Amino acid sequence: MSEPILVLDNLRANVEGKEILKGVSLEVPRGQVHALMGPNGSGKSTLANLLMGHPAYELTGGQIRFKGRDVTGLGPDERSRLGMFLAFQYPVEIAGVSMMNFLRQAVNARRSQEIKPREFLKLVQEKLEMLGMDQSFTKRNLNEGFSGGEKKRNEVLQMALLQPELAILDETDSGLDIDAVRIVAQAVNAMRGPDISFLVITHYMRILNYLDPDVVHIMFDGRVVKSGGPELAHELEEKGYNSIREQFGEVKEETTEEATAR
Repeated sequence: MSEPILVLDNLRANVEGKEILKGVSLEVPRGQVHALMGPNGSGKSTLANLLMGHPAYELTGGQIRFKGRDVTGLGPDERSRLGMFLAFQYPVEIAGVSMMNFLRQAVNARRSQEIKPREFLKLVQEKLEMLGMDQSFTKRNLNEGFSGGEKKRNEVLQMALLQPELAILDETDSGLDIDAVRIVAQAVNAMRGPDISFLVITHYMRILNYLDPDVVHIMFDGRVVKSGGPELAHELEEKGYNSIREQFGEVKEETTEEATAR
C-alpha cells in the first residue's frame, strides 16, 4: 500500500506566542475525502493555514509530509506547485483585477511553461461546464460584488483549474444558505477521483450530507481527539460539541488571530 498523500505527525504551533496546536496527527490517503470538525477555538483554521505555510503561524514541533516528502520548511508557493491548494473561508475581493487574468496567472504559476491563450480558454470552458457555472462568471473582476456563494464557487473554480492533488477547504460552507452549500458540494463531488484528496474543515453536518466523507476527524483544544466514519458526524449533529467537551475538557480561549481566521 502506498504512503498516504498527507501525513501530519504531532504538529504543534503557536499564534501570537500562544500555543494553538498541541500535537495534531492524522493521515489522508490518496483519493479520499476527510472531514475535520470541531468547535470554535479548537485550532482547525490554524491547521489549514499551517498546512499551506502561512508565515503568521509558527510551527514549533512535528512534521508535515506531502507525497512522501517533508514540506515543513517550504513556503506557500512551493507547496502549491507540489499540488496543495487552500480554499479560503473568506476569499478576498480585489477591485480592478479581472477574473480571467487572475485565473491565468494562477495556472501559469503552477506550470513550467505558460499556457497558451486558446488552451487556457478551452480549459476554463471545460471547468465551467463541469461545475455548472455560467460563462458570464469570468467576465467580472475578482470577487468584486460577488455574493458569499459566488465567492466560494470561484474558489472551487480555481481549484478545478489548478488540479491539485490535495485540496484543503477551510469552512467553505461558512455563511452560505442551504442552496449555496449544495451547489458548492456538488462542484466538489464533480472533482472527486483517485487523483485528488480533500480535507474539508467545517463546524456543521450540512455540507457533509452532500459530500459523504470517507473519514471524519474531531478536533478539540488543539488535538485530533477522535476519528471515525460518517456516523461520527451524525453523532455530533445529535449530541452537539458539549459531548466532546464532557469527554475531553474545556477549549481554551482563542486568540484574535484564530478568531479572524475563522
